[in-house]
Amino acid sequence: MITASWLGQIEYDTAWDQQKAMVAARIETPDLPDEILLLEHPPTYTLGRSGTLDHLLLDETALEAQGFTVRWVDRGGDITYHGPGQLVGYPILNLKRMFRLQGFDKPDFHRYLRNLEEVIIVALAEFGIAGWRYDGYTGVWVDWPDGPRKIAAIGVRVNVKGISSHGFALNVNPDMSHFGHIIPCGISEHGVVCMAEMVKRPLTPTDLLPPITRAFTQVFETEVTLNEQQITVNE
Repeated sequence: MITASWLGQIEYDTAWDQQKAMVAARIETPDLPDEILLLEHPPTYTLGRSGTLDHLLLDETALEAQGFTVRWVDRGGDITYHGPGQLVGYPILNLKRMFRLQGFDKPDFHRYLRNLEEVIIVALAEFGIAGWRYDGYTGVWVDWPDGPRKIAAIGVRVNVKGISSHGFALNVNPDMSHFGHIIPCGISEHGVVCMAEMVKRPLTPTDLLPPITRAFTQVFETEVTLNEQQITVNE
């Protein structure tokens, strides 16, 4: 069973510290249950292990003067944006245990990424949005009049003990102009889009909480319960 908890909007560093603490606890006590942190961040740009400053179109000083946070982090992938109106999910899962229960000898990290994509695709379908995978790219894409656009980014870390952290960022209804300061995920030939633009009505990240929970239950073949009461994270 997995517990999904809604944290509301919290600073990126606070959520990152919380993830690291949860991963450390599961290294010490492998039997701890799996959890998913669901939240929003204030405007933040993060660069993963494949990140390059060439994809950051304003320097860090200028961005911080405008209220943006810039962080180099230990997930996979390039640069991405997090901000209000975006649903961010950080699954803290014991993948060794999870895959063993599903009949696999060892974790399949590529399968894990595809499962995260499938969770988002299934959740989007509840809103009449057809998400799909784009060969050669990680994340979830949709059709747009000017070509494919990315609606969800995925970047994860899995440590040697098989514990996952980081996760996905689904564009529900963020300020899309904030993506103009970066080349999202280092992909210059395609743009980004949000759910609200596609369904032509307002949406909030909390509108996605039950659909995402149901999608995790379906894709990961385990019961996922949603704790909708906002909880306090470690400062």
